[in-house]
Amino acid sequence: MRLDHLSYAAGPEGLASCVQRLGSHLGAAFSDGGLHPSFGTRNFVLALDGGCYLEVVEALDHPAADTAPFGRAVRARAEAGGGWLGWVIRVEDLAAVESRLGRSAVPGRRRRPDGYDLRWQQIGVLDLVADPQLPFFVKWLSDEAHHPSAGGSPVRLARLQIAGSARTVEDYLGAAAAQPLDGIAVDWLAPAPEDSGIVAAVFDTALGSVRID
Repeated sequence: MRLDHLSYAAGPEGLASCVQRLGSHLGAAFSDGGLHPSFGTRNFVLALDGGCYLEVVEALDHPAADTAPFGRAVRARAEAGGGWLGWVIRVEDLAAVESRLGRSAVPGRRRRPDGYDLRWQQIGVLDLVADPQLPFFVKWLSDEAHHPSAGGSPVRLARLQIAGSARTVEDYLGAAAAQPLDGIAVDWLAPAPEDSGIVAAVFDTALGSVRID
C-alpha cells in the first residue's frame, strides 16, 4: 500500500491553462495522458520522484462524465472552482480492500495519445465523493514500465495538508495513515463543515519549495 498519485481538477480556466500554470510553478512539463473513455475525462500527468505522479484532470462533454462516479466527481470539483480532487493509494491485494469495503472494484482504462491502453481496477471513488479526505484505491494491470511515474522527475512531493482526521482515514485504510505516504509529511487540519480533503501539497523542485493550493 503506497501513494500512487494526486488528482487535481482543472477549473474554469480549462485543462490547458491549468496544466501550464502548475507546470510553470513546478518548473516541469506535464505530458498528455489521454482519455478515460469509461469515465468521460482526460488528463495530463507529471511523474514525480519516488514512484508516484500528479495528474490534472477535466470532465469532457461526454455522457460518461454524467454517469461514472469519477466523471461526476471531476465535474463537481471543476464547477466548484477546481483544485485538489483527492489522493489515490496503490495496492497489490485489491481483494482485501473489496472485502473491507463490502463491494467490488471497477475497471479503469486510459487511452494515451500513442494508442497504448493503460488498465487498472479501482474502488472507493464514491467514498471520496462523500468525504474528500478519504483516498480511493487502484491496482494496476498494465506493465510497470507504463506506469505514469515511469522515468521519475526532480519534482518530489514533500508534504500534504489535509483537512480531516487521521483517525478517520486510518479506520478507512485499515492501516496507519502514514503507511502509504512513505515519509511524506502530513499536516491534519480541522476542516470547516462539509469541507474536508486536500488543502495543499508542497513540492521540492529545482525552483525551491512550491506550495500548490
